[in-house]
Amino acid sequence: MNTTLRSRRAVLSLLVLLLPASVVLAQVRREIHIPDIMGYKTLKCDFHMHTVFSDGLVWPTVRVDEAWQEGLDAIAITDHIEYQPHKQDVPTNHNRSYELALPRAKEMGILLVHAAEITRETPPGHFNALFLEDAVPLDTKDLLDAMAAADKQGAFIWWNHPDWIPDRKGWFEIHTTLYEKKYLRGIEVVNGRSYYPTVHQWALDKNLTFLGNSDIHEPAGREDMPAGGHRPMTFVFVKEKNVPGIKEALVAGRTAIWFENKIIARREYAEALCKAAIRVADVERGGKKVVLFTVRNDSDLRIELRQAGKLGPQELNLPANTSTRMKINADDAEKQIELSYTATNFLIAPEKGLPVKLLIAGTP
Repeated sequence: MNTTLRSRRAVLSLLVLLLPASVVLAQVRREIHIPDIMGYKTLKCDFHMHTVFSDGLVWPTVRVDEAWQEGLDAIAITDHIEYQPHKQDVPTNHNRSYELALPRAKEMGILLVHAAEITRETPPGHFNALFLEDAVPLDTKDLLDAMAAADKQGAFIWWNHPDWIPDRKGWFEIHTTLYEKKYLRGIEVVNGRSYYPTVHQWALDKNLTFLGNSDIHEPAGREDMPAGGHRPMTFVFVKEKNVPGIKEALVAGRTAIWFENKIIARREYAEALCKAAIRVADVERGGKKVVLFTVRNDSDLRIELRQAGKLGPQELNLPANTSTRMKINADDAEKQIELSYTATNFLIAPEKGLPVKLLIAGTP
């Protein structure tokens, strides 16, 4: 083989080797448009996921890349303290997944919360501790000792998937103890593909912070995606976009859950999200008693409205980022018109939708 041909083949081989790397580096992010509300910044978060350092199937940096690609702002890797099925291949180091993921998170602009999962049989169940300084002190046999170790570090502790084992679900005496000691501050109303109405009511009754997360173990895309085309996530309404800002908001309970096409939240936050997303515009008179107008949904949230008054269509569905042109008959088109609806997919309690009023300005 002559030298020129050998050189050309070497160059071609090098290009083939480099091509996959260049494709991997060209990541694409899905931008999720959720309005800021009540003077707060809305962050899209997933605070429950696993890596090979417990029972997950990916390296910690992969979780960061997946989160960035799926439009998240903040995550927590919550590897199990007590359950290490890969320990023959991946030595137990309770802080290592966070340490490995942190540089990548900084590079990608993802806020990474230092966290771990405290794992016990159900009951009492599993608990995530966020905002840790060191996960090692949580590795202790007694549950209350583990909770105390997390609390000593100022951790925010919440109960994971309370209803995941049907024949062992319920609020037990140990949960009352954790609640009364103020170790238990939040609860996972949504986990993966499951929404727990009973847990939703507990969150309301006991003033626990609402959380909804993926609890992802396999690579993103391998586990079934819930309806709606996005992973479950927690919206956190922060004063400042940083880790301390997330902690302050979680302690204050300023969250909402986006699950499938549903928003699950306390009324004040569900109402603020709905009001920020919907806009009525282009009001015109179409006759003496006819009013034309446009209802816009300027968000990635689907809003499903059911008539609660006498005016307007019985069902009004507002897909994400769309405008709907409407016409109604009104006794006096010159006065402001109020349309009463219920946003059936904005759950402010189990099976209870959010009351919504659309105000149509009067026409001259």
